[in-house]
Parts: sequence; C-alpha cells; structure tokens
Amino acid sequence: MLKRIFVITMVIFTLAACGGQSAAPTPTLTTITEPTATPVPSEAVVTEEVVVEAPAPIQEVPAAEETVIKDPTSEPVPTEEVMAAEPTTEVLEEVIANTKLNLNQATGDDYLAAIPNFSNRMVREFLEYRPYISIQQFRREIGKYVDEAQVAEYEQYVYVPVDVDESDAATLQQIPGVDETIANELMAARPYGSNEAFLTQLAEYLPAPEVAAAGGYLVSQ
Repeated sequence: MLKRIFVITMVIFTLAACGGQSAAPTPTLTTITEPTATPVPSEAVVTEEVVVEAPAPIQEVPAAEETVIKDPTSEPVPTEEVMAAEPTTEVLEEVIANTKLNLNQATGDDYLAAIPNFSNRMVREFLEYRPYISIQQFRREIGKYVDEAQVAEYEQYVYVPVDVDESDAATLQQIPGVDETIANELMAARPYGSNEAFLTQLAEYLPAPEVAAAGGYLVSQ
C-alpha cells in the first residue's frame, strides 16, 4: 500500500512541473480511489507455554548399618569340649619344668652344649666329683678351679638332685620358690618317706605350678 501512495505522489509532482513550463491547460486531476485496504490481521498472540518440570524423584538413602554392641554377659558359656581344649595346669607345668642338667647324670657333651664357653677341662672336673650329695659340695669342689661368680654362673645350668629326707637347706633352695625359711621348715617336718609326701608339705608354701615343677628336682624313687 505504501508503494502505491508513493507512485501517486510522484505523478502529481511531475504534472505540476510540466504545467509550469508550458501553457498547456492544467490537466484534470483524476482522483484515484485507493482501494480499501485489507485489514492486516494482527499478529497472533503467541502464548508462551510455561513448562513446569516435575521434581526429580527423591532417591532413598540406604539406611546405615546398625552396629550391634554385644553384651559380654550374653556370651555363650563354653561347653565341656571347648573347656577341654583350653590350657590346663599340665601345660603350665611343662613350661616351668626343670630344664637344668642333673649333675649326677649329665654327660660331657650335655655340659658342652648347655653351658656357654664351657671347656673340656671343666668337663673332667664336673665328672670327677660324682656323686654330688649337696650343692654345697659342688660349690666347694668346683670352686678350686674358678671363682664364686663363675660357680654361680654354672648353677644356672646344673643342679644337685634333692633327697627329701637328707638334703641340706642350701640344696632344698634349688627348688624355685623355696627360700631359707621354707627350707628350714621343710627340714623340720621330716621324715617324709616319699616324694609325694614332701610335695604335699611343699604345697602349703608354694602354688600348684611351682609344686609340680619341684618334682623335677627330686631324687627318683
């Protein structure tokens, strides 16, 4: 439509210009009726669609594992089979058993293997004074060749067998746990007549494991 109006305007200006240059009669202006403009349809109103997203599903968080605290009082009572497998007094006795060498029975090779820095010369001296009646005798005879400190060192590896009715207090004190007072009381309770009777008396002074270990120091009957 704008183009059409522009064309009409240009025609009017052209005719006017021509009229000024010649005396020609003014042409009759023909009115051009502008056709009825077709109404331009208004732009359709676009309705913006608002999309509302659905909320994401809530994921279930796995429940934390429950820590079970055991009640110590609820522990099952060991059965007889389990109790039988537990360490007994016999195992304890084996641990504390006498591992020293019997001075009246050990061989020269036994001494060389057990006593650090032991010489063949000392093997001869150890064997020469058998049988040993008391630890005092051992100290006296071996003390001819080495000092008291060395004799005490040897006593960590050897012992004189204990006669329950004859051994002196010093010899009784070779038994672990027996001191001079206990040794004197054990001597005062003689005669025993047997190792069993002596160990029964010893049980009044020492705990059961030490009494059991004491049997390894006694003269075999």
